[in-house]
Amino acid sequence: MSLTLTENAAEHLRELLAAKNASPDEQGLRLYIEKGGCAGMNYAMKIDAPADSDEIVEKNGVRVFVDADSLPYLQGAEVDYVDALNDAGFKIQNPNAARSCGCGTSFEPANKSGDEPAYDPETMDGTACKD
Repeated sequence: MSLTLTENAAEHLRELLAAKNASPDEQGLRLYIEKGGCAGMNYAMKIDAPADSDEIVEKNGVRVFVDADSLPYLQGAEVDYVDALNDAGFKIQNPNAARSCGCGTSFEPANKSGDEPAYDPETMDGTACKD
């Protein structure tokens, strides 16, 4: 798998696991895609144990798990951790996203079939985002 985890994301994931008393040997960050959000597909994350069919990315003693259904949407993506004045958390830089909403939690997958997108580009400014 070509998903990458930055040093900063790995450090914050290690801190998160420690805060939740979760062993990095047994649990990690599950990253998955679900339908929803203001752009059509939503990034979702939770602390979880790996499943047999997961793709696993390891960095500096922590792991990210991706299920087979989410894998095509996350090929080549980078998971980073951002700590800014107005927002902090894990952020996804995804080359498979044709457009992302303003809050960065949802995206429209790149259209490989040539069909018209299923969203209205006029509303893709993040104003409909609600966390």
